[in-house]
Amino acid sequence: MRAGAAVLLAVFLTACTVGPKYQRPSAPTAPSWTTTGPWQAAAPRDSIPRGAWWEIFEDAELNRYEQQLLQQNQTLAASQARLEQARALARVATSLYFPQAATDPNVQRQRLSANRPVSGTTAPTSAVSQGVFSIPFAVSYEADVFGRVRRNLEAANASLQSSAADAQNVQLVLTAEMAGDYFSLREVDAEIAVVQQSVGYQQRGLELVENRHRGGVTSGLEVAQQAALLDSTKAQIALLQRQRSQFEHAIAVLTGVPPETFTLSTGTFNTALPPIPPGVPSDVLERRPDIASAERVMALTNAQVGLARAAFFPRFTISGAAGLQSRDITSLFSVPSLVWAIGTDALQPVLTGGRNSANLAAARAGYDQSVANYRQTVLNAFQQVEDGLSSLNALSQASATQQAAVEDSRRALQIANNRYVGGLTTYLDVITAQATLLNNERLATQLLGQQLVTEVFLVKALGGGWDASALQNQTVRPAPRQVLQP
Repeated sequence: MRAGAAVLLAVFLTACTVGPKYQRPSAPTAPSWTTTGPWQAAAPRDSIPRGAWWEIFEDAELNRYEQQLLQQNQTLAASQARLEQARALARVATSLYFPQAATDPNVQRQRLSANRPVSGTTAPTSAVSQGVFSIPFAVSYEADVFGRVRRNLEAANASLQSSAADAQNVQLVLTAEMAGDYFSLREVDAEIAVVQQSVGYQQRGLELVENRHRGGVTSGLEVAQQAALLDSTKAQIALLQRQRSQFEHAIAVLTGVPPETFTLSTGTFNTALPPIPPGVPSDVLERRPDIASAERVMALTNAQVGLARAAFFPRFTISGAAGLQSRDITSLFSVPSLVWAIGTDALQPVLTGGRNSANLAAARAGYDQSVANYRQTVLNAFQQVEDGLSSLNALSQASATQQAAVEDSRRALQIANNRYVGGLTTYLDVITAQATLLNNERLATQLLGQQLVTEVFLVKALGGGWDASALQNQTVRPAPRQVLQP
């Protein structure tokens, strides 16, 4: 026993962790964004609130709906449940750090055959019936000599952190979708107001030509043309109301409310765009939860390579058993009824038909796959940010030009009205100017709404103020109290 203890002590002292040490692979990055525009050079975390990133838009109603989403959205609730499930499964890996104990008390009555095999020099002469009362206890412990247990916990923690990043990504996607739908609805409200205003002056125009027609100054053709324009404009309101209802229903579902019981009153949106400093591309690697999730998957698959490598080395298990056994319950708890055993086991794979080699090759291929997925996720993130920056730049220029077009259209309508009243032109010029003004005003409103929605998805592309350092707290560790836990 002393020699065995010395061998075990030597084994423990030389324990190691086999397999590759994890180092995050490089990803293609650029020193700066290529799109130029009215951006600030500061890091986004300086101006984007952590968590409640939507507060940069300073819209109290949007803030209220976002909070309702965080409390009642079922997709978000499901992602949080998956995170708790991942945390519980990670705790399973910590159990391997502690001895495993079990007991199996049993009582039986048995009859031994009269022709049973001889265990001594005297042959049995008759059958024997007897009772057997046992209270056994068994304890086993795997000595983590080659790091199998440590690699298993490393993989479990990486999986937990990946699930935590996935949950954050779900929240980011849902809150961005909420903000996008909200601003789209407010843009439709503004567009409906523009069309209703056009209905007003087109109605007055119809009254004008009708009065002139009754006076014999104009023909019925001009009345019909103005009436057709008015009816067409009213039809646009009905289509916009349909579009508004769809955004309203989407917001209802995001807030966990049945659409038929949800209404959102008509309102306006703040056309002042908040500054969104994009920082530099390398910042995105730390702020995007989907990139953090992909990086943690690499850590997971790297640990799985270590687990597959550890399968080539022996597994040392220390086991012990003790208990009470007697044929009579009255003597079960006496010293002569005590039984015990202690020993160690070293399981060394020798020939597995190539199973361990195949598992190692599969683990290495899985790691290579996770590296490729990580790098592709990074490239997709850079594309989304660049798309957002270039879109905002183009929309800003287009919006300024379109506002000038609206002013030009208003002057053109005023000139056309004056020329028609003065008898210098037909009413067709007025109708054309009315339609042009309406189209330009609608487009100007749409561009303002698109800028807000694009800003929302730029914040989303930048990670919404989240930071990968939050994952450091998402770990499980062995705790001494687990020794006595079932």
